[in-house]
Amino acid sequence: MEPIPEPDCPIHHQIHHHDHNHSLSNIDIPVNTIIRPTATDSPSSSTLSRYENQKRRDWNTFCQYLGSHRPPIPLAACTSMHVFDFLRYQDQFGKTKVHHQTCPFFGLPNPPAPCPCPLRQAWGSLDALLGRLRAAYEENGGDPGANPFGAKGLRVYLKEVRDYQAKARGVSYEKKRKRPKEKGPSS
Repeated sequence: MEPIPEPDCPIHHQIHHHDHNHSLSNIDIPVNTIIRPTATDSPSSSTLSRYENQKRRDWNTFCQYLGSHRPPIPLAACTSMHVFDFLRYQDQFGKTKVHHQTCPFFGLPNPPAPCPCPLRQAWGSLDALLGRLRAAYEENGGDPGANPFGAKGLRVYLKEVRDYQAKARGVSYEKKRKRPKEKGPSS
């Protein structure tokens, strides 16, 4: 796997890269290294909700990612740094244009022309992915007190990704306020 280029986001420069020659095809994952749900542990995929199916796919992808390291990383040895590495790996599959600070379209929500800036995972997608993996970790026997997907550093990272993407894309990620429920006529 080719190394993923560093974005202009400041937090990325604080995170150390590890070149593990990742390859998710034709990998051998030792038995008992990673806890995986079996067909008897969960209902068939046709009866699972869309969320549960996505959570299972994300979990399997993360387990493959750990298994692709040489030597493979057992789930019990997984740390937040492995999660950071996984997020950087996932970044290459993003579909959100994130402009560099030097791009003439930096901060424009609707650029008038194409540019060579990279496509990245949107912060909301990363946030949802971490939420699903955090739940899957505990469902697959992980210690809730040592859940690497809930590390404070990851929350800081997500906030910095969100803030940078908001500036780069010229969009606001303010929380939407819930409207009070309107009471209809009594019957």
